[in-house]
Amino acid sequence: MKQWYEALFENYADKYDNECFTQGTIGECDFIERELNYNKTLKIIDIGCGTGRHTIELTKRGYNVTGIDLSDSQLERARAKAEKENLKINFLKHDARNLPFENQFDAAIMICEGAFPLMETDEMNFDILKNVSKSLKSKSKFILTTLNGLFPLYHSINNFHAKDSAEGYATYDSRNFDLMTLRDYNITKVVDDNGVEKEFHCNERYYLPSEMNWLLKTIGFSKIEIFGAKLGAFSREDKLTTEDYEMLISAER
Repeated sequence: MKQWYEALFENYADKYDNECFTQGTIGECDFIERELNYNKTLKIIDIGCGTGRHTIELTKRGYNVTGIDLSDSQLERARAKAEKENLKINFLKHDARNLPFENQFDAAIMICEGAFPLMETDEMNFDILKNVSKSLKSKSKFILTTLNGLFPLYHSINNFHAKDSAEGYATYDSRNFDLMTLRDYNITKVVDDNGVEKEFHCNERYYLPSEMNWLLKTIGFSKIEIFGAKLGAFSREDKLTTEDYEMLISAER
């Protein structure tokens, strides 16, 4: 039986591109470029690339990016979008817990919960980070966003999602946030590209900044900086607070 994060993205590529949380691509890529010092000789891997929004935008700006995802329909959409723009991009189907690369990339990006932290166990989430590390060269950079564990301690996850939800798009109903595991158990409903409403019982792991710091140090990253993640406006000026639903991390070694 497929896990929710596999089934959710089946036949949901067009709709996904119009969800509110996918509208910040330009500003997010501006931040990624700054972090990479505009060095277009770098080889970049986009893990959990979805419909390729960051991969395509960075490629248009002259970067060499490979996109990885688990969803056939998301990858199909990504390839179609790249073809329409006359861009030659490698979009490959791989599970982020088991990547075939070793010391191949100068930088990795994993934005908008592309893979991490959706796995059903902490060990699987850590496997993703280990595989990112394995895919990167000894001197490299890793830019990711993940769910901020400080947020649900102070705020309602349901209220956060309700303010952004538009009719006909994804809805979230958080049933239980477990303080022992920092996992949110929710029911997510989407209307797929054929107009079929689907319901998924999901659970997502929220992380504390101190946990992310420790996990990334464990896999060899020495300089880890954590910021608040504002949709489409990533910035080093944004200190992470309890108001941030996501955290933005820039790690290097």
